[in-house]
Amino acid sequence: MSLVNRDECIGCGICVLYCPVAAIRIEDKKACIDQDACLECGVCCEPEFKICPKRAIYVPELEWPRVIRAEFSAVRKTHKTGVGGRGTEEMKTNDVTNRFKHGEVGIAAELGRPGVGCYIRDIEKVALAMGKIEGAQFEEKNPVTSLMVDKTGKLREDVLNERVLSGIVEVLLPVEKTGEALMALKAVESEVDTVFSVCMITRVGEDGSLPPIEIAKKMGFWVSPNCKTNMGLGRVEPKD
Repeated sequence: MSLVNRDECIGCGICVLYCPVAAIRIEDKKACIDQDACLECGVCCEPEFKICPKRAIYVPELEWPRVIRAEFSAVRKTHKTGVGGRGTEEMKTNDVTNRFKHGEVGIAAELGRPGVGCYIRDIEKVALAMGKIEGAQFEEKNPVTSLMVDKTGKLREDVLNERVLSGIVEVLLPVEKTGEALMALKAVESEVDTVFSVCMITRVGEDGSLPPIEIAKKMGFWVSPNCKTNMGLGRVEPKD
């Protein structure tokens, strides 16, 4: 866990200004870190960031499950899934990977951002809501999926009380399940103690239609359509 060397700390308060979740305060002219609120994001103590002029904040080697905070919060950490960041590239590079096909919709619910954070137990609530939908498939390389103990969206008990900057639940569904998924997310909204946003990805029909967006609009949801195009930087692995 992030600690303060009180002999070195001069109480300047710069770390307080930069902490993304207000986990640091000044007490008796020294920095003090709320260990429950701290996300282990490294903003206050990474030497490259040059936040603390005395380098008084440091992080000893983190043990499980505390280390999960850094994996989900520190920008330079890579998950055991090989993913850097909190989601996967699948929802941004579909034109390269062809992960989502016609008749399918990818839905991602990101909890905790911007600047709020969330407990993994809240991420589990959203995952369980998605897991109840028939035909739902969780993205295998997603960091949240790596914590699941079964296909229902249930997460490991030993990580539920850990707090992270954000977590993304990514699921693949038949497009006709779009409405059911959105209603499930709407229902769980009041059960989670954080903010979350919802993204959808789908292929454009030959007639230019976007079925999931039309479904969302008819249900009264505000939708902001965007298009992301890979500029030839991705490569599809050849098949045998």
